[in-house]
Amino acid sequence: MSNARHFKRAETEHSENERERETEAAADEQERCPECGGHLEVDDAHGETVCRDCGLVVDEDSVDRGPEWRAFDAAEKDEKSRVGAPTTNMMHDKGLSTNIGWQDKDAYGNQLSGSQRRRMSRLRTWNERLRTTDHQDRNLKQALGEIERMASALGLPKNVRETASVIYRRALEKDMLPGRSIEGIATASLHAAARMANVPRSIDEVARVSRVDEETFERAYRYLVRELSLEIEPADPAEYVPRFASDLGVSDETERQARDLLETAKRSNVHSGKSPVGLAAAAIYAAGILTNEDLTQKEVSEVTDMSEVTIRNRYQELLQARDDARGFGDGAGSTA
Repeated sequence: MSNARHFKRAETEHSENERERETEAAADEQERCPECGGHLEVDDAHGETVCRDCGLVVDEDSVDRGPEWRAFDAAEKDEKSRVGAPTTNMMHDKGLSTNIGWQDKDAYGNQLSGSQRRRMSRLRTWNERLRTTDHQDRNLKQALGEIERMASALGLPKNVRETASVIYRRALEKDMLPGRSIEGIATASLHAAARMANVPRSIDEVARVSRVDEETFERAYRYLVRELSLEIEPADPAEYVPRFASDLGVSDETERQARDLLETAKRSNVHSGKSPVGLAAAAIYAAGILTNEDLTQKEVSEVTDMSEVTIRNRYQELLQARDDARGFGDGAGSTA
């Protein structure tokens, strides 16, 4: 009985050895040139497999499934690797930590039991506590949450939120927070980022969604710009026109006329020292007069947060500048 078992084991090993030799022979045959039997090598630069002896191109246009970058040590490889979610400045830990999802379901989509839900709730609580290890992390987490909330309320794009997060981080690194509120510096960072991205919001709009009053916000903004040496150009009134025109539902022709009025005003230096929001509001109202758009000063005032008196004064100045540029004196500007 033992001899039969030994013979069967020897036969199995012989079969396995035969299969291994056949596999090695097949692999060796694949590595040989079909023309001359020479050795093949891969040319990564041209994406070709060629014979070293006769130069026959066996395969071409091969796909390189590796990364497009090169790394010369382990640290550089880890730095360049893009596995996982991208980092973001909008989170205090740049998105490197692990979050526990709020859905009380398992991997198969089934609802968790009562005891498991309570356990997951405790785990979420401790996970949230351990994500912030010191007061600076807690400060940053609160500020970035404020920036996200205000940016969402103001309809600002992601690039503005990222820039605002970077500005706040710079202020925190320079120790500019002592004696000032987190909400004030966060509001100032968002306002500065919106101005830098050419999607400005008026001071009234920002103050309305902020948790600090307008005076505190303006003081924090001036301090931030001065200390961080931010290069922020004066707001262009034309940047407010598309949003106001969309909110008022005016025609494209009216929007174009408003832009033309503002361009004429800038050439005549009428815009100097005046609120860009007020000029944009007045330009839309004046353009509505020129295109027979059914607009009232009250409607424009409600959308733009500018008083009717400001709109009334500015639109006459815009029409006057337009008539002066055309050589008509003060005709249309005074009659409108």
